[in-house]
Amino acid sequence: MPRPSVPSRRSDILLAARDAFNARGFAGARMEDIARAVGISKAALYLQFGSKEALFEALTTELIEATLPTMAPAQFGDIPAETLLRGFITTLTGRLASPELAFVPRVIIGEAMNFPELARFYHDHVIERGLAVVEAIIRHGIARGELACDDPPLACRTVVGGLLVGAIWKMVFEPVGARPVEAEAAARVHADTILNGLIVRKELA
Repeated sequence: MPRPSVPSRRSDILLAARDAFNARGFAGARMEDIARAVGISKAALYLQFGSKEALFEALTTELIEATLPTMAPAQFGDIPAETLLRGFITTLTGRLASPELAFVPRVIIGEAMNFPELARFYHDHVIERGLAVVEAIIRHGIARGELACDDPPLACRTVVGGLLVGAIWKMVFEPVGARPVEAEAAARVHADTILNGLIVRKELA
């Protein structure tokens, strides 16, 4: 009897890896469990991803590549900076609250001391790219006379930092009894707070 074909689709492996990292963190996730969930041997899994670190990086890269285009258009054109920034904050807040992405900052923050190469990868390929989008939006607003900011790089860190704290709250503190925060409301208040400090008030200009 011929052996059944072995599923080896990348999407199946990444989905199983996401579930494993989400449930057990990076240290607790095992390659053999991921391979078993997909229905392939551990050797076959290692042929596609040479290490657990490589698998985590591939998963994170695919998630961020799917997420970044939804957070802001490639060309801002005549879109007001306020609209762009609110859209970025709202979209990323929702994504960070979703199971498919929320585990990533939790894993990085929780295990960075033991796996510093993961923290470096996350900084270089995720955080820096998100910061670049926000900084571009702020500079777009400054050029249009809509926003005022003396230090856009620091301002964009405030934007992204607040979003990460929100993700940590939902994934770390809410499960142990902290007051739940509704993602949409949190995004609205965060955007209001940031924009109140950036928007040029015409009566004061």
